[in-house]
Amino acid sequence: MQVIHSTAPAWPHPPADAQSFLAPAKLNLDLRIIGQRADGYHLLQSIFTMISLYDQLWLKKNDHGQILLHTPMSDVPPEQDLTVRAAEILCQYVGRNLGVEIWLQKNIPVGAGLGGGSSDAALMLMALNRLWQLNLTRSDLCEIGLQLGADVPFFIFGQTAFVQGIGEKLSEFQIPKQWYVIIKPPVHISTAKIFAHKDLTRNSTPRIMPDFQARQYWRNDMQSVVVAQYPEVKNALDTLAEFGKPMMSGSGSCVFLTFDSENAAQAVYNQVSSAHQAYCVASLAKHPFYD
Repeated sequence: MQVIHSTAPAWPHPPADAQSFLAPAKLNLDLRIIGQRADGYHLLQSIFTMISLYDQLWLKKNDHGQILLHTPMSDVPPEQDLTVRAAEILCQYVGRNLGVEIWLQKNIPVGAGLGGGSSDAALMLMALNRLWQLNLTRSDLCEIGLQLGADVPFFIFGQTAFVQGIGEKLSEFQIPKQWYVIIKPPVHISTAKIFAHKDLTRNSTPRIMPDFQARQYWRNDMQSVVVAQYPEVKNALDTLAEFGKPMMSGSGSCVFLTFDSENAAQAVYNQVSSAHQAYCVASLAKHPFYD
């Protein structure tokens, strides 16, 4: 198997016969850290939902056994790109030398707690399973995806979920359609750094299943640690706090405010977007790949 990347200076547009797919971002509507395993991984309970903010992926099968990335990121070697790693690990799993050309347009901000990289990796597994006619089950893909990142199985699961363990235990969780205003502060946050912080809460009380009716009590156990270290995140939270009770997604840096109506969300977005990198998005009932 050979991994190649293009060095073209301009963004290379995919050919007309490449198949196009959307990789949605996610929000953590609630995030509790309930323990830590002996290997260092933290045990979580969280509610994940996908949102209408997407990376776009184009794929074209080739018969040369090459994984060809046409759109490498400037700060990520192609062999470390999660789309490439997903293709490689899938080839290893099925024991076949298969090829694909990849074009990825990033719209989900990096280091923001929105799961963009994990979503791209999950979509690669789902799309290549179809493109290469591997006939793997969704459970198989979740097992493979966990090797790429704790959030990857959620995107393969494909709907709002109560997530437990390190991300591998997924249960369907129903929420009504919601809208969110998201602010992306001008800072990149290292998830590993936050998980390693001495002040991080690691002993929240486990729950059997959260209650949507008690959503006013939802929280993010990482938020206080991030806010103490990154004033940009605190500023974004303070901005949205004028309109309600905002929360940080994942390990940050993005913060969001939830609305029951699109008009209310749009009104707040109009007020904050002139001063902040902001998004107005809706929750997704299921992954667009399964539509």
